Amino acid sequence: MFTGVPLASGKGEIFEIVLQFMPDWVQIPVLVLIVLLVVGSWVFSLKRKIDRRRARRQGQAVQVAVQHGQGRGADYLGPYAPQQHTQQHTQEPPQPSGADFLGAYAPQRPQDNTPA
Repeated sequence: MFTGVPLASGKGEIFEIVLQFMPDWVQIPVLVLIVLLVVGSWVFSLKRKIDRRRARRQGQAVQVAVQHGQGRGADYLGPYAPQQHTQQHTQEPPQPSGADFLGAYAPQRPQDNTPA
C-alpha cells in the first residue's frame, strides 16, 4: 500500500490518462492551450472588474451584456408587463388601491354618538 502521496482527484487522473494516449508532439501544445485559456479567463475577469470599478467612480452606467431575446432583469417583464392604457379625456376620480386601500379589511371607526 502506497501512502506517501495523496491520491489525485478523478478529473486529474482522467486528464493524465488522456494526455498519455496523445503523441508527444501533441501533449505540449494541448497543455499550453489549457494554460492560456486559464490565464486568459483570469485576465478577462480582472479587466471587467477594473472597468466596473472605474465606471462606478466616474458615475457612469456600466454596460451589461444582454443575451439575444432577453431584456434586462427586473426591468424586462416580457408578456407579464402591465398593459399601457392611454388616458382618456374624461376626468374620473382616482380609485384607491394598494396599501392605502384596505376595503372591507379596514379597521372600523368607532361611532361617536355623544352630542356636542
